[in-house]
Amino acid sequence: MGREEFEDAVADALDEIPAELARAMDNVVVLVEDDPPEGFEPDLLGLYEGTPLTERGTWWAAGALPDRITVFRRPTLALCRDREHVVREVRVTVVHEVAHHFGIDDARLHELGWA
Repeated sequence: MGREEFEDAVADALDEIPAELARAMDNVVVLVEDDPPEGFEPDLLGLYEGTPLTERGTWWAAGALPDRITVFRRPTLALCRDREHVVREVRVTVVHEVAHHFGIDDARLHELGWA
């Protein structure tokens, strides 16, 4: 799967987020990169970097850069056996990272089946 098709899968996964949650997302950008940054596991599929909504106070908005959700293409493609599997895994990854934006930790995501 090429980069453009992978980016389309990420966009489709974002479109599947319920409208009320999408409207509640604040100051966050979603990106696609080929590989995780140096220092992270090479098989990392996604990464949330920022301050979850549950931890933001009145101080937060002053000059804050957008939170970042990054989905990593090469590890996802290496894990998946076909296009359908890639689309499913991208959806799970996007939901997982968006949940972090809302302050949901990995333990709770495991309980919910999204980790």
